[in-house]
Amino acid sequence: MARPDLRSAELLTGTALAVFRLNGQFLSVSEELARPAGLTAARWQVLGSVTDTPKAVSAIARDLGSARQSVQRIADVLVEQGLAEYLPNPAHSRAKLLSPTGEGIAALRRIDPAHGRLAEALVAELGEEGAADALASLRLLSEALDRIGPRD
Repeated sequence: MARPDLRSAELLTGTALAVFRLNGQFLSVSEELARPAGLTAARWQVLGSVTDTPKAVSAIARDLGSARQSVQRIADVLVEQGLAEYLPNPAHSRAKLLSPTGEGIAALRRIDPAHGRLAEALVAELGEEGAADALASLRLLSEALDRIGPRD
């Protein structure tokens, strides 16, 4: 078996470590932003993913890159708390669609001002072009991993 190119391995390791650190930073700041609205970062993420269009739990999981079972547990808690509800799915009778309730939308709106301040501060730090470049690079990396990464 051929040995991987050392530089390629170093780049992969460095990228992975940077993304792991970034993930931790985003989770930490997300917890801080979500707490005053009575949410956790995970609940905010799931609820926020259905604000425009109700989705099946499996679709939410794919969009977030999470396990369906984890998203199901969070969705059930959101429903128990009255922040979301399950709606009939015309495409699949057993896979209900998750949709935010009025209370769920109100919780998300409570996060908006602090989220906006953080967004402005980050763009001020990076510059608009730098922020756009960072987003483009992360999307490019994610798409590449979708194409070449291990399959479930």
